[in-house]
Amino acid sequence: MLAYTYLEKGRFALINKEKPALLDAEDAIVRVTLASICTSDLHIKHGSVPRARPGVTVGHELVGVVESVGPAVHAVRPGERVAVNVETFCGKCYFCKHGYVNNCSHPEGGWALGCRIDGGQAEYVRVPLANQGLTPIPQGVSDEQALFVGDLLATGYWAARIAQIERGETVLIIGAGPTGLCTLQCARLHAPGRIIVCEKDAARRAFVEAHYPGVLTVPPEGLAEFVRDHSEHGGADRVFEVAGTEETFRLAWACARPNAVVVIVAMYDEPQVLPLPSMYGKNLVFKTGGVDGCDCAAILRLIAEGKLDATPLITHTYPLRDIDAAYELFEGRRDGVVKVAVRCSD
Repeated sequence: MLAYTYLEKGRFALINKEKPALLDAEDAIVRVTLASICTSDLHIKHGSVPRARPGVTVGHELVGVVESVGPAVHAVRPGERVAVNVETFCGKCYFCKHGYVNNCSHPEGGWALGCRIDGGQAEYVRVPLANQGLTPIPQGVSDEQALFVGDLLATGYWAARIAQIERGETVLIIGAGPTGLCTLQCARLHAPGRIIVCEKDAARRAFVEAHYPGVLTVPPEGLAEFVRDHSEHGGADRVFEVAGTEETFRLAWACARPNAVVVIVAMYDEPQVLPLPSMYGKNLVFKTGGVDGCDCAAILRLIAEGKLDATPLITHTYPLRDIDAAYELFEGRRDGVVKVAVRCSD
């Protein structure tokens, strides 16, 4: 089968590999119908994810059809359409029982697919711990609608949940890339009074204005003043840092009101420093970490009910054989790309 593979730092390639087989009683084999490219894949390509294993098939945003299951799999059955979770988790360890599935202590738990074990930018993928890692797609929900359930929407849903947004509050989202847009959608579920999106790219600000009426947009220049002018208590009540740069990290805490919650959603290539003397007295709460992606069933229900829709993010679609071109487009941020869908099979 064809599989897009991490060969060495700076180099991915589409190569032929053996079709995966069941290795454990809790495994499932999924025929991938639709996949996508994530910024985390680019982090792997450029060597920013040390745990990523050379030779691994990349990709962790995907949907497909269950082809076969191990004898201990009861949550899905062959022939069923499924969303694949970015994380695999056992559901039994201390962390899973508390909902912290990103920190699952199972050897194949946490972010494994497309990082430590073969992922889904391929024709087939083996999903370990499939009872937790696969979620049936409701009838009437398309592959495109479900494509981001296991990662982008799971991230936005998790971020909005841990922020504990209260009705009527002012929410600031820094970064209007795909993760920021999904965070925006999920934050709206909590009925904030106002959402401000900070984004340096004018085309992305225009995308927000076109698809999310009522959301305020602003470039980074003058952000602190803008937030103060559009909030009641000297800053945002809840801040989501989704851009992942030194400057956006600084803006996140600088634009928060005293006693606010700052959720760090982004991944960083370099360590960030909290200038505690400058922040003294703001009494901020920081929440950070990898997504605890255990809400896929709830997200799919919201999609089926018309309350979430990430399909506008899919601006381009390529067949698997042309995935090199898809990566070139996505990494170069050309032609107004937001997200690329990759058709891996029919």
